[in-house]
Amino acid sequence: MDVAPDLASLDGRDAVVIGGGVGGLSTACYLADAGADVTLLERNEQLGGRASVMERDGFRFDMGPSWYLMPDVFERFFDYFDRDVSDYYELNRLDPHYRIQWKDGDSMDLAPDIETNVERFEEYEDGAGDALREYLDESEYTYEVGMEQFVYEDRPRLRDYLDPDVGKQARGLALLGSMQDHVEEYFDHPKLQQVMQYTLVFLGGSPNNTPALYNLMSHVDFDLGVYYPEGGLAAVIDGLVDLGEELGVEYRAGADVTQIHGQRGGFKVDYDAADPADFAPSDRHEDWRVDSGGYKLADLVVSDADYAHTEQELLPEQKRQYSEEYWDSRTYAPSAFLLYMGVEGDLPELAHHTLVLPTEWDDHFGQIFDEPAWPDDPAYYLCAPSKTDDSVAPEGHSNLFALVPIAPGLDDDDVTREAYRQSVLDDIAENTGTDLRDRIVVEETFSVSEFGERYNSVQGSALGLAHTLKQTALLRPSHASSEVPGLYFTGSYTTPGIGVPMCLISGQLTAEAVADREA
Repeated sequence: MDVAPDLASLDGRDAVVIGGGVGGLSTACYLADAGADVTLLERNEQLGGRASVMERDGFRFDMGPSWYLMPDVFERFFDYFDRDVSDYYELNRLDPHYRIQWKDGDSMDLAPDIETNVERFEEYEDGAGDALREYLDESEYTYEVGMEQFVYEDRPRLRDYLDPDVGKQARGLALLGSMQDHVEEYFDHPKLQQVMQYTLVFLGGSPNNTPALYNLMSHVDFDLGVYYPEGGLAAVIDGLVDLGEELGVEYRAGADVTQIHGQRGGFKVDYDAADPADFAPSDRHEDWRVDSGGYKLADLVVSDADYAHTEQELLPEQKRQYSEEYWDSRTYAPSAFLLYMGVEGDLPELAHHTLVLPTEWDDHFGQIFDEPAWPDDPAYYLCAPSKTDDSVAPEGHSNLFALVPIAPGLDDDDVTREAYRQSVLDDIAENTGTDLRDRIVVEETFSVSEFGERYNSVQGSALGLAHTLKQTALLRPSHASSEVPGLYFTGSYTTPGIGVPMCLISGQLTAEAVADREA
């Protein structure tokens, strides 16, 4: 298995990583393995960033990511440290991978084997089965070339793309045009087009603003499989943390960084103890609390906090790479309206992952990107991990959360949220046959305000910068600050971008940038 190249030695260097999301945890592991003394500061009461966990009355909810995709990325990550994924958690491949429930009563289960999916596509459109095979062949090629040449290989400058070898490798890739245009070349049926594009939500985009290059996600979806780690995504975070501890990383949760001073070889990172969080810490994170503020001295700093927050709030104006106008002009990925629910009884009408889609979803995307508003006829996602894992809910109960993508920056006052809650529960009852309204015993909501408050997220975005054509590859913010020597960035704002696997890879790319400049 190909793994990242060995990093130059960072022996004796003191590094501070700000933020305990997947990008920060990954970067910390690479830096510690290279010999740096690494301290990770996390403002919230537990590690994981958006991949936090919430526990209530015997229910355990993954608060953010809930799909385990691209298992090869996780294998490659642990292999770099001479470990196996199975050293830290166990995986179950889901069957079905997920269910799509359309609001006209039609549904489709996507299976782990391609032949079943070919047959299901053919039922919708003559020739669609062969078109699916052809599409997935292209998707696999795009994935293999794209991952090695443009994901694991950081190319932050235009001249990096002018190399003849890069052009040769990229020949045949769908680099221009939108996903909508690309998918229409293969499928006429609008439902099949939706099946091939629903993953764009994971990238924070829409069919019309996401580059066709991201057809590679269909290889991820259909061929590589959809898995569930026993214990949920929280088990993955625990694995990353455990690995970091084995490598010597020191974690401090409840440490809210307030200022970054200095530059290479002379950083001072100030932090305060976090205010009591809205969500109680789980037992396994309790020991990481700190009781008072302080500061850390460091030779280098890596920020996994929201990139805009780091520059606009933690650095003095003369040390910022990007202006306030720059951040205001960006296209941000959607926020979300989330309902975490512990319910009585089973959920026989739902799969582990269920996507509920209107037959026409353009209006929903329009109300996210074009004319921001609470969606009138939303496409949304239901996750019922208790279908697979008995440990996430008490006996006789089910664990469920609903996620509705919404525009970032929407007003989500209490009255609006309660009205939308009722609307979502009504929609679930009408379109899935699952009436939850008299069965909910535990409930929490999470939306724009909480994303902003808990994660310092610009406009309350759930994911960061969307993967539009103008915000992909070298057009995303840099891993290394151009204004402050020794300051670096990791996570979803940088390359390769949004998603747990991408943030895991961002840790490698950031560590390589550090080693190139600091060793």
